[in-house]
Amino acid sequence: MKIYYAFIAVVVTSLFLCGCKEESRGAITVYTALEDELVSEYLQAFNAKYPDIKVNIVRESTGIITALLMAEKSDPQADVVWGTAASSMLVLDGRGQLEGYSPKGIERILPKFKSDKLIPTWVGINAREAAFIVNSVELAKLGLQADEVNSYEGLLRPELKGHIVMPNPNSSGTGFFTVAGILQQNGKDSQDGWNYLSKLHENINQYVHSGSEPAKMAAAGECVVGISFGYAGISQRKKGAPILTIFPIDGSGWDMEANALIKKDKINPSAKIFLDWAISDDAMNLYKNNYPIIATGKGGSYQGFNTDPIQQLIDNDFSWVAGNRDGILNKWNNLFGVKSEKK
Repeated sequence: MKIYYAFIAVVVTSLFLCGCKEESRGAITVYTALEDELVSEYLQAFNAKYPDIKVNIVRESTGIITALLMAEKSDPQADVVWGTAASSMLVLDGRGQLEGYSPKGIERILPKFKSDKLIPTWVGINAREAAFIVNSVELAKLGLQADEVNSYEGLLRPELKGHIVMPNPNSSGTGFFTVAGILQQNGKDSQDGWNYLSKLHENINQYVHSGSEPAKMAAAGECVVGISFGYAGISQRKKGAPILTIFPIDGSGWDMEANALIKKDKINPSAKIFLDWAISDDAMNLYKNNYPIIATGKGGSYQGFNTDPIQQLIDNDFSWVAGNRDGILNKWNNLFGVKSEKK
């Protein structure tokens, strides 16, 4: 996996440098793990307000973005990280790669959605929670009903053997917070969480690169259950797919999508303008269209929740998650990486 991430870092950095030789004075480079369609939607709003700032986007899944930033520590290419897991921000902060900055309006951000430092090193924008994206047509063919797969235990049913797709936590933030959530729900450092993951592994057909890919595969009938996140399932249903977005009754692992200023010798003032905008009311209203929980409070209405969305989230120990990230990923890869998607 280290070789894979190093290769990705070289390729993405090379492509970026080749494509951005001629930049305007106000140009900034933003690394993000937000979904492609959301990046386009949000950037349209930013560009309308700040047409003189050119935003060069490098978009990848959370694991790849994190590995790329770590590889570039001595020669950072990004100015800003936008919409990438808070657990990754904690890792980068621990490595001294983030510059403290208080964006305008930060007093509106709930305490648990921002760094606890006097000058915050990262600021959250919304929460992303684990969900089971189920193809109702394919589920019926197996003789199962939705309430039989509405828990983690339900995913172990023998009828689902070979019919579940899950993101690889080494490349996907969704995959990582799902695994980290399962471990925490079963006692953090106990073996129970790993025992559950071993049982789940028997029903997994494939581990894929992206957090949204399992939802797309379920929508296409390529699997019965895709372990993904809420927005991915809801968006597929809006497109007409026979999809149910099921939030496990035992609670969802989750992470924040967060922003940060990258520490470098020369900070581009336009990077701070972008970070100000990224937590503005205009931006929060855009996030609210897609997520039920945003950093200033309750988000928009959301299909699939029977209770307050915040009640769906497990008690997530971000410090434990960040501190154990490498160990979790290495152990998971050694145990289960054989079924990972070939890239």
